[in-house]
Amino acid sequence: MPRPRKWRMVCCLPINDLFGPLNNNDNSSESIVMSVDEYEVIRLMDLEGLTQNQCAQRMDVARATIQNSYKTARLKIAQAITLGKNLKIAGGDYRLYDDRQRNMYGCHRHQRNRFKNNRNIEI
Repeated sequence: MPRPRKWRMVCCLPINDLFGPLNNNDNSSESIVMSVDEYEVIRLMDLEGLTQNQCAQRMDVARATIQNSYKTARLKIAQAITLGKNLKIAGGDYRLYDDRQRNMYGCHRHQRNRFKNNRNIEI
């Protein structure tokens, strides 16, 4: 019996979940699907600049899991760009941060909202 997959902790769902070439009029082409947890790994490592260990702590999984997800996510991005395919972000084994985690580790969207909320309180 295989081991059950462990849930990966994710800050929030992406605002945009479909990307693709602007000049492609052929909508019948197959999309490449990236999971939400793969998207979160790309966001944490490439946008936030975290290491694999830091990313693993935030997502509550092993570093090797992050390494594999990162490799798979980058391959999917490369395929979408070079082959001119749509990239869809959907599915995966993830759970959203609770309020405490979002306040501690939240993405730029939540940090910006937290700053606005704090500024309003101080005034």
